[in-house]
Amino acid sequence: MRVRYQTIEFDDVDIHVRTLRDKQQYADPQEVAADLGISSASWPLFGVIWLSGEVLAHLMLTYEVEGKKILEVGCGIGLASLVLNHRLADITATDHHPEAEAFLKENVKLNKGTEIPFIRAAWDDKSTGLDGFDLIIGSDLLYERDHAELLSGFINRHSKVHCNVIIVDPGRGHSSSFSKNMLDSGYALDKTTSSRVNTSHDTFTGNILNYSR
Repeated sequence: MRVRYQTIEFDDVDIHVRTLRDKQQYADPQEVAADLGISSASWPLFGVIWLSGEVLAHLMLTYEVEGKKILEVGCGIGLASLVLNHRLADITATDHHPEAEAFLKENVKLNKGTEIPFIRAAWDDKSTGLDGFDLIIGSDLLYERDHAELLSGFINRHSKVHCNVIIVDPGRGHSSSFSKNMLDSGYALDKTTSSRVNTSHDTFTGNILNYSR
């Protein structure tokens, strides 16, 4: 497994990250990921920086976070969590991938930050030990058809009675089903912002979904 080190600039904030070198990397000698149902093709997806993740991190640079308990779902490398940690926000990260926690810890050290609590959990886990959150965020999460139901259920189980949810979606085709599930759970879709954002890698064209309850 080969890695790379890079610095992502967010206005006047530099976030240093260790990522996989590319999407061709794979290392599962104990078959931990395989036992979790993570294929060799999807294994490296957690460990690279996606455009949606950069957009979410940019949003978190200025989002009002004081007094909010925040959860990043499917954090991967955890770029948004690192930005929030830089701002001393109350951030917890979660991901299903067995390597996500180690990469997150290394990236916290690279940025000389305080430890970010991490829970490895699947979206269909009924008990994670996590309390309710005021703000739940995520990016590029709706890969498969069943993800809409699984993700909305996970969010609903981990949100406080009043909660905001921000999902950055590049348009993989399952956001409408996800929104229907969120509405059925009592959320209101405040707005869907179609955005064209220049990131450090490319131009993101997708939707920023904002929900509140």
